[in-house]
Amino acid sequence: MQFPVYRTHSYKNRHTVSGLYWAKFIKIYLVNYFLAKSEPLVYSISDLERDHKTTWDGIKNAQALQAVRSMKPGDRVFIYHSGGVSAIVGLAEVVSEPREDPKTPKLAIVDLQFLCKIDPPTTLAEVKTSNLFNDWLLVRNSRLSTMPVPPKVVAWMKERYPKLHL
Repeated sequence: MQFPVYRTHSYKNRHTVSGLYWAKFIKIYLVNYFLAKSEPLVYSISDLERDHKTTWDGIKNAQALQAVRSMKPGDRVFIYHSGGVSAIVGLAEVVSEPREDPKTPKLAIVDLQFLCKIDPPTTLAEVKTSNLFNDWLLVRNSRLSTMPVPPKVVAWMKERYPKLHL
């Protein structure tokens, strides 16, 4: 992978990225990744692709709500189908700040925009049999609906799908 080159300025041996380049640096390198589960019969990756954008709601678990509240625009979300063959099937981008659910103020919602389908999907069985991510919430607590994705999982997915520019 080739990294972009940024102009830097030296001030007392400290290199800083300047101006417009800093904004691009942040967007490229400080993106957080999450995983959001959905039953494909309720709302599938194909539905998100058709709608282009959706409000992700209905999350009630405190730990999952904490993940939603920590999302920010530009973050990426792996979409996971939990019915049938459990698998990571697509990728979306967070396009709004998290906010209170107008129907239930205790809950949080966020807007997601479709980015791509992941083909072939990465199944839960593949994640588990890799034995690389035994500390990830998806493996330890597979009932949690929304969760952060550790950097090593993101790196693994980038290796598996280099053309997707995850």
